[in-house]
Amino acid sequence: MSAAGAVASPRLRKLARQGTDRPPPPATGVDVEERCELCSAPIPTVHRHMLEIASRELLCACRPCSVLFDRDGAGAGRYKLVPERRLRLDEFALADAAWEELRIPVEMAFFFRSSAAERVLAYYPGPMGPVESQLELSAWREIARQNPVLQELEPDVEALLVSRVGDEHRHWLVPLDDCYGLVGLIRTHWKGLSGGKQVWREIERFFAELDGRSRSATRSSPQSPQKGA
Repeated sequence: MSAAGAVASPRLRKLARQGTDRPPPPATGVDVEERCELCSAPIPTVHRHMLEIASRELLCACRPCSVLFDRDGAGAGRYKLVPERRLRLDEFALADAAWEELRIPVEMAFFFRSSAAERVLAYYPGPMGPVESQLELSAWREIARQNPVLQELEPDVEALLVSRVGDEHRHWLVPLDDCYGLVGLIRTHWKGLSGGKQVWREIERFFAELDGRSRSATRSSPQSPQKGA
């Protein structure tokens, strides 16, 4: 198994907790167990993340550090603030034949452009963590041609998230930490060979909450990246 960066099990569990079914924060609004990984300041349970480009490791960030890195060239290109933009791609074109050409062995996956690898990477969530798929680049190029919104993906920190579970095929443009949150949720709740009923309930809850947090985007109304959007 090839994991996406150095996202360890405790980090995946935290992302799963932050992404869905969040517990109420302490009275102070700060989780004493979590600190900014850049300056060590205490941070709330729900917080922003930085991506270390070379390792693709997500780092928890306090608000001042988030503001500091929310500009081009901050951190000498070593770190990048994960944005908050979420778009529901209601008219995304991805036929069954095109999906099969991608050779993803499960019905969920996320895709992002890696600056370090200089190409698009594909991962799918599994009970042991994120697994890299050997993406057929020719198949991806055709999907990108049919869906210009993919040209808007901010490298390294935004992803195309695809769910083809059941009869409904859904697509979103999301921050990369949302994808890791889904991975953490699956890793946390998976039981036995098929996952069990609870994990599938949690997955559906995750996607329902994601829909609620996303803006709709169609082919005729492209959405450009916005700071803090």
